Amino acid sequence: MVHSDRMATMTCQTTFAFDQGIIRRLKSLATRWHVSQAEVIRRALSQVEGNVLALQPDPIKMLASLHQSGHGLSRELADAYVEEVYQGRKEWRGE
Repeated sequence: MVHSDRMATMTCQTTFAFDQGIIRRLKSLATRWHVSQAEVIRRALSQVEGNVLALQPDPIKMLASLHQSGHGLSRELADAYVEEVYQGRKEWRGE
């Protein structure tokens, strides 16, 4: 395994327009953390991404929860819906 003490090579540079309040906060965090302003933004992005991913619902877990709760469709309602769709498709096809 190769280790390096060098910073990662940056391949893209961009410019942002912030108001004075944001600039003051950015510089304050950079000073407090002893890092560059770019590093403050990198860390903020990483933290936000982690929070967003943690808050995204898992559809499989949601479906399992619905099944376990017993608040889904009754067998009769589900069968009626499937029959309605089946008949609608037959009519659409001209059968």
